[in-house]
Amino acid sequence: MTGAVSRGPKLLIMTSGGDDFDSVRADPDPVRRGQRATRLLTIYQQRAVELARLRRAAIEEAHREQGLSYTEIAEAFGITKGRITQIRDSAPQPERAFFGVGPVSIGVPYRYRVTDRERPLIAAEDAQTGEQLEHLLTSLALAVSRYQIEPDRAEPPAGDTIVVCGPKSAKIGAALIAHDPALRMIEKRGRWFVEDIRGGVLIGSPADDDPPQDGDIAYLARHQVDGRIVVHIAGVHAIGSLGAAHYLTGHLAELFAQAGEQSFSAVIRSTFDGLAITGSELAAGPYTW
Repeated sequence: MTGAVSRGPKLLIMTSGGDDFDSVRADPDPVRRGQRATRLLTIYQQRAVELARLRRAAIEEAHREQGLSYTEIAEAFGITKGRITQIRDSAPQPERAFFGVGPVSIGVPYRYRVTDRERPLIAAEDAQTGEQLEHLLTSLALAVSRYQIEPDRAEPPAGDTIVVCGPKSAKIGAALIAHDPALRMIEKRGRWFVEDIRGGVLIGSPADDDPPQDGDIAYLARHQVDGRIVVHIAGVHAIGSLGAAHYLTGHLAELFAQAGEQSFSAVIRSTFDGLAITGSELAAGPYTW
């Protein structure tokens, strides 16, 4: 089910600053010039892939909505009909845009364990979530980098990014959810829920039921801010985030068809056996903002 809600307050997130081509060429320091050129090459390569996706989408839109034949489209584009066929077969799928243009950074939280001293650890579920998301992004021809989310972090890094973090793990989780006009995560009687703000419906994790079940839920949101994308995943338990990654891997095209490139939020329900996700589905949404 797809719903619509009014847009909430604007989310203030750092925008990415790109190195200018001429500035890189004029940089007198060879090491710095090489570093900047490497970063800029990655950005240009990602934009080239995005342009290929946009051209494929334009071909299909012109054929579907304007009734043009592929021969007519080829003539309008100044290329051969055979090249049109190649583009339709090889260019990236439309749902690549779900994560932005790229490069995309993936962040997972530190979870502190208190013994004789606090030690920052990454939960096995979070590590697997990062790995599955990286595999998905790579399959979409998106360049990927990784980072860790400290508890006091309140802002995502520059550029397109995925934040895997709940409001209990770090400030950034709470900050992102605070700008969602449709859903929020709340704690009641020591148990976390995702709440539909409009109807007051609470969705809890099956793992917290009595008796507990081998299942969990995750909050999923896509923020479109100042020309970049922030995807936010927050499992009630860490295994829920892995379930959300499982759902995106199997249903990204379907989800993109429903929500398009709009900002939205949803709830993903998953089942598991140990650390293996056995199934995942939409439990609520997507609610476009």
